[in-house]
Amino acid sequence: MQEYKNEEEFMAQRIEGNGGKTGRILFVSCIVLGMLCGWLLGSFVPVPGTQNINNEIQISQVMSSGDKEAAIRKIMEEEWYFAKDIENLDERLTDQSLYGMTTNEEDPHTSYMSAEEMESFTQSINRNFVGIGVQFIATNGINLVEKVFKNSPAEKYGVKAGDLIMKVDGVDVVGSSATEIKDLVQGEAGSTVTITFDREGKSIDIDIVRGAVSATAFGYMLNDDTAFLELYNFGESSHDEIKSYLDECVENGAKKLVIDLRDNGGGYLDSLEKISSLFLPMGTIVMRSSYADGSETLTTTRGGNYRQFEKYAILINGGTASAAEVFTLAMKENLDNVAVIGETSYGKGTVQVSRYFEDGSAIKVTQCRWLSPNGTWINGVGIEPDETVLLHPVMYEAFNGIGDEEVFQVNQVSEAIFEVQEALQYLDYDIDRTDGYLSDETSQVIARYQEEHDLEATGELNAETYRAIISSVNLDWASSKVHDAQLSRALEVIGE
Repeated sequence: MQEYKNEEEFMAQRIEGNGGKTGRILFVSCIVLGMLCGWLLGSFVPVPGTQNINNEIQISQVMSSGDKEAAIRKIMEEEWYFAKDIENLDERLTDQSLYGMTTNEEDPHTSYMSAEEMESFTQSINRNFVGIGVQFIATNGINLVEKVFKNSPAEKYGVKAGDLIMKVDGVDVVGSSATEIKDLVQGEAGSTVTITFDREGKSIDIDIVRGAVSATAFGYMLNDDTAFLELYNFGESSHDEIKSYLDECVENGAKKLVIDLRDNGGGYLDSLEKISSLFLPMGTIVMRSSYADGSETLTTTRGGNYRQFEKYAILINGGTASAAEVFTLAMKENLDNVAVIGETSYGKGTVQVSRYFEDGSAIKVTQCRWLSPNGTWINGVGIEPDETVLLHPVMYEAFNGIGDEEVFQVNQVSEAIFEVQEALQYLDYDIDRTDGYLSDETSQVIARYQEEHDLEATGELNAETYRAIISSVNLDWASSKVHDAQLSRALEVIGE
C-alpha cells in the first residue's frame, strides 16, 4: 500500500489519477460529438464524405403508402438525375402521370391528351386548314392535282383536277416532296399565293387568295346514274360538305349511290346524326347507347335534307371504325336496298367524350358502348361485308425500299424484287412470277418498263427503277379507279 507524506500529497495524487481517466472520457466524448455533428451537418449540407452516407440512409427508409403520387413526384423532382435537363419538369411529370392513369388494357380508347395533342386530334377529324383546297399527289417528279374540293378557293379561282403544279410563288417545285409543296401553298387566311400550273401542255399562272378549307368529303358522278361519295371523317362540317356534293350529283341525274367509308376512323356523334339524316327518314334509330348503370339512350335522325336513292353500296375495310361503323349498320338495318362491299371493319363498339381543361388539354374517356338499331355490338369483331372483296396484293404491301447503291440482276432474290413484281403485275404488265426471284422474263419486263419511262433499259433493278415503279402504282391508284376491285364490284351489285 502506497504511503503519502501528508493529506495534500494524497489529494494531489488522486486528482492526477482521475485527471487521466477524465481526459480519456472527454476525448471519447469529443469523438462521438464530432461524428454526431458531422451526421447532422451532412443531413443539410452535402459535406464531402457524408453524401453517400446520407443517400444510403434515405434509400434504406421505407416510405409511407399514404400518398404515393406525392412521394414519387418529390423523388423525381429532387433525386432524379435527368431532372436537370428538362425545362418544364413540373408540366412533364404531370402529363406523364395523367398518361399513365388513363392507360389500361381494358380500354385502349380512353386517354389523356395535352393541349397540342388535342388540337392535332381535332384538326385530323375536321381536316381543316388554311390553303387553297386541293388534294394532290407528288410522285416521280409529278405533282398532280387529284381533287379540287367544293366551295374551296381553288374551285373559285378555276383550278382543275389533272392540273400539274409546277411553281409556287415562283419557286420551282418539280421533284419536290408533297410536304415541301404543302408548306409553300398553305399560309395566312386572306393572303395570296401564285401557282403556276401545266394544263394540257400550257403554262397557266393563277393568283389564289388563301382561305379556310374543310375537306372531310368528296363526291362526283361515276356514270350517268351513279354518284360516288367519299367520306374521310365525321367532322363538324361534313354534313354541309356531303349535302353540296349530293345536290350537284342529283342535279346531274344520280339515282344510285356508292358511299366509300374505307379508312374512315369515325368522328363526332353530332355529325353522325346529321349525316344519317341525309339518308334515313326523320326519327329513324341510328344507334343505341348502353351505359354502365344499365340505362340506354337512342340516337335518332333529325328532319330535313332527306334524300332517297334507288340503291346504295357502302365500301368498308379494316380502317372503317367507330361512327363509320355506326352509319354502315344504321343504313344496312334500316333500308332494304343497301349492299356492303369490301373487308371486315375495325370493330370499335364504344363511345368517347372529351372533357377539356382550361389549358386546352383534355381527357377522352369511354362513356358507354354503342349497339346497332337491332342491338348488335361489333366491338372487337367488326362488320362482315355482304361480299368480301380484296384489292390487288400490292395495295397491302409496306414497301421496304432499296438502297441507293443496290442493284439486282438475273438469278438474284430479294424482297425488293418481290415488291416490284407485284407492282408490275398491278400495272398490267405480263409478269411471270411474284416470288422475289429475278428471272430472265422478269428482267425483260423491267427493261420494257424502263424503256417506256425514259430510264436506261438494263433489265436490272436499281433504286431509280424501284422508286419509279412504286410511284406509278401510287399515281394510278390516286388518279384512276380501274384497279379498284372493291368499287368495281359495288358498281356491278347496284347495277344488277
